[in-house]
Amino acid sequence: MAIEMKKEGLSYVREMEMEIYYDNIQIGTRRVDFFVENKIMVELKALSKLDDQNLAQTMNYCQAYNLPIGLLLNFGSKSLQYKRVYNINHPENIGYKK
Repeated sequence: MAIEMKKEGLSYVREMEMEIYYDNIQIGTRRVDFFVENKIMVELKALSKLDDQNLAQTMNYCQAYNLPIGLLLNFGSKSLQYKRVYNINHPENIGYKK
């Protein structure tokens, strides 16, 4: 993953420790697999199949990190699985609220 991002000229940090927020209060830290272009969290998995729990976890991480967007990638199935997730509580994503 790092090799491909480097080839594409993307800036990223691998295993970056990030602060976790609840109600705009910093409550802890966690390492994100990749933080790309100072904006997008990338969560990597190696599972036979992604499920709703994996998607919910990634969505929760976006909210906890107060990031507008995240990407969930699964390399464990026969072909690459991916999901783009939005933090609907982030100001950049106001238009995505139902």
